[in-house]
Amino acid sequence: MSKLVTILAPAYNEEEVIDSFYERVIEVTSQILDYDFEILFVNDGSKDRTLECIKRLRHKDAQVNFVDLSRNFGKEIAMIAGLDYAKGDAVVIIDVDLQDPPELIPEMIKYWEQGYDDIYAKRENRAGETWLKKWTSSAFYRLLQKTTRISIQEDTGDFRLLDRRSVNALLKMRESQRYTKGLFSWIGYNKKEILYNRDPRVAGTTKWNYSKLVDLAIEGITSFSTAPLRFSSLFGIVISLGAFIYMAFIILKTLIVGEMVSGYPSLMSIILFIGGIQLLSLGIIGEYLGRIFNETKNRPLYLVNEYNNDRVVVKYEDK
Repeated sequence: MSKLVTILAPAYNEEEVIDSFYERVIEVTSQILDYDFEILFVNDGSKDRTLECIKRLRHKDAQVNFVDLSRNFGKEIAMIAGLDYAKGDAVVIIDVDLQDPPELIPEMIKYWEQGYDDIYAKRENRAGETWLKKWTSSAFYRLLQKTTRISIQEDTGDFRLLDRRSVNALLKMRESQRYTKGLFSWIGYNKKEILYNRDPRVAGTTKWNYSKLVDLAIEGITSFSTAPLRFSSLFGIVISLGAFIYMAFIILKTLIVGEMVSGYPSLMSIILFIGGIQLLSLGIIGEYLGRIFNETKNRPLYLVNEYNNDRVVVKYEDK
């Protein structure tokens, strides 16, 4: 029997590019004769006609499957939902916006057959992105590399081919606040890098504004490093030591020289500075405490509304 490759495509408000994406993928897969393909769309609670477009494609092509989530859970959760439903011996994760070229899939499959478990595409350039986004992305990856004990792939998105054992490893990780790019690195296995030039979006607008990117960066740092906690502890020690030395200096100066203690402005400056450091430290602790709070709820990562036109009913299990 031919091996099955699942092409996993999360989609959120992508009605303008669904058909173009499907045509590009079919053009590529139709030339690969030794494999069967499943195109699995994950509709992440789209508000436009994305689901309608996907259903139309499924009606005319049995290779197309879809998972319709009950609401918008975010791309990170949409990916794990897709991995849960993917049937393939290998899974290719790719964005619907066609910034990642489907034409790289044959090369990924070639390296997969050579024994690699994770063939990831690294961007040589990032067309259509501002210099600020490129700079902040580079700065974030440098910071993440310095604060973690694992090697996080830089300038690498979700576009990759994963062998079934890599997929199964990712399925074991059910944390609700996910930084999948870090998880790809954490699982290890045999990896292969492919370089490519990232294209601008074919149509539509990006769903990643700076607020969401900042949230993702915080997820990445807090998921794979306790460095912020250590930083706040070390900073507290340094400030406390400095405050003790300054206090001793003021006391000795007053006793020996007889000079009056500095007045209101200096006192307020010190109080405000130390108060700011305390609030910063509490904020860092709060980030980690919030993650613990969310994980202990043990809620399902997502809920499914439909799978291939079949309504999904969640069954209650008394444990």
